[in-house]
Amino acid sequence: MSHTAHIPSHRKPRRRASKVAFRAGVAGGVLSTIAVAGAAAPANAEPVTETIEMPTLTSGLASSFERSADATQQIALAIESRAQEDAAATKAAETAKKAKAEAERTAKEKKKKAEEAARAKAASAERASRSAERTTLAAVSKSSGSSSDSGARAAAPSTSQATGSAAALVSFVKAQVGDAYVMGGTGPNAWDCSGLVQAAYRQIGIDLPRVSGDQSTAGTQVSLSNLQAGDILYWGGAGSAYHVGIYVGGGQFVGAQNPSTGVVLRSLDWDQPSGAVRVL
Repeated sequence: MSHTAHIPSHRKPRRRASKVAFRAGVAGGVLSTIAVAGAAAPANAEPVTETIEMPTLTSGLASSFERSADATQQIALAIESRAQEDAAATKAAETAKKAKAEAERTAKEKKKKAEEAARAKAASAERASRSAERTTLAAVSKSSGSSSDSGARAAAPSTSQATGSAAALVSFVKAQVGDAYVMGGTGPNAWDCSGLVQAAYRQIGIDLPRVSGDQSTAGTQVSLSNLQAGDILYWGGAGSAYHVGIYVGGGQFVGAQNPSTGVVLRSLDWDQPSGAVRVL
């Protein structure tokens, strides 16, 4: 006996011929039976039809679908409504922005026109004032002088023609008439009283102190009845004066008075000085 005869074989066992023949016979018999039944059926028999009914949805499930569809539609409507509201808000904001810009532009134009009108009115008033002053001063210059009133008012000298350095000084201060008054101003377009007097004398090579009190004692004290063009007029006490100006002849003086009037040409009667000092 072989030494491997006891090891079982791993090959798949073959089907027996009898089982194969049995299965073939059964299949043939079934097919033969179907064929005979078909041949035996009447020729005019209607074909058998069978209706297969599909399962229907339950009422609960259908209601759930309907609610879901309604909810979806409501969400879509809400989104559309929100989009319309956002568009309307954006448009309203743009309209408001344009309206604000237009209002600001209109306000600026109105303000500009108002300022221009105010400047024109002020310039017209200033021209009228200067014209009236020239008329008044011309009448004063033609007079032989004015008498004193209980010693308070001094008579203007009969001669007022400035010459030499005094003429240059007078010409300078008259050229500044109409300039602005600014506290501490020293020119060229804005002055305070002592700044204008100092600058006028500097034009002819004379340096004066800066403040009114010192300028009121910078020369020889003279009577208001014996003034000459170029004399320094002061208001207050000598050495403690609070305001100064320059006598330009003909009973007139030029001074940087205050912020409302600026540099003016006035008659001595308009604001009687306290005294005068002569530097030239």
